[in-house]
Amino acid sequence: MEQRTDYDKMHKRSRTQNRLQKTAVYIFLTFWALIVLFPFYWMILTSVKSYASYNAEYIPAFFTLSPTIQNYLDAFTAVPLAGYLLNTLIFALATTALMVVVSTLAAYAFARLDFRGKNLVFTLFLSLMMIPTELVVITNFVTVTNLDLRNSFAGLILPSVTSVFYIYLLKENFEQVPDELYRAARVDGTSDLKYLWKVMIPICRPTIITITILKIIECWNSYVWPRLITDDPAYYLVSNGIQEIRENGFGRENIPAMMAAVVVISVPLIILFLIFRRKIMAGVSRGGVKG
Repeated sequence: MEQRTDYDKMHKRSRTQNRLQKTAVYIFLTFWALIVLFPFYWMILTSVKSYASYNAEYIPAFFTLSPTIQNYLDAFTAVPLAGYLLNTLIFALATTALMVVVSTLAAYAFARLDFRGKNLVFTLFLSLMMIPTELVVITNFVTVTNLDLRNSFAGLILPSVTSVFYIYLLKENFEQVPDELYRAARVDGTSDLKYLWKVMIPICRPTIITITILKIIECWNSYVWPRLITDDPAYYLVSNGIQEIRENGFGRENIPAMMAAVVVISVPLIILFLIFRRKIMAGVSRGGVKG
């Protein structure tokens, strides 16, 4: 009976400790979430303040009693924000589509095809990840300029249609598919392209969706290359268009209007991530574990 009582006490003490630990973890995560989300809150709050009320604040206010949407109207009427969004959408979708095709074919070749020097070629291919981005940008700039592709969608898109990391991620994922499936398909006379389309892509769909979403986000946030290769406002993306808005649109002083433009630019990515966050996590974890 005494042993039973001691067991109950230990079990109760263990449950209490688990509850305290969970409570501490939740408190920490809540505090950290507030820190992470506060800039977004401040951005949205500033975007709904009028220019006069914002400038009248000697001490920043954490709320407003008179929100306005005028800044959002100005974001589409005072500056060509809609054009910047359209350019970015074209750039992101075209670049991502080409990148997915190139990366899928390259990953399949490294994962399933046998050719002389494959391991050496793949090792040299991975070594490209150690080259500083600045050197690649300089080389791409010279090449695109010599091809007379500046201020064009082709010049924006072509240098970004491949990714060593995404090819490596897909290759690791493709290698998880049993070799028996490939051998059976080859015995049935299935071509490599048909096997890739009918078998590999459906099985590895989470990883492909993941790299697609990550590439779209990467293109949407791209700044250095678009800023370097375009000086024609007709080809500005949202990343470098926001600088044009600041300099020649609203002006440096109209912070609420700038924040409204930033909110409009950020919302598509936030929605995209919230919708596909589970697929992103599943794809990355699946691609990084071999089994």
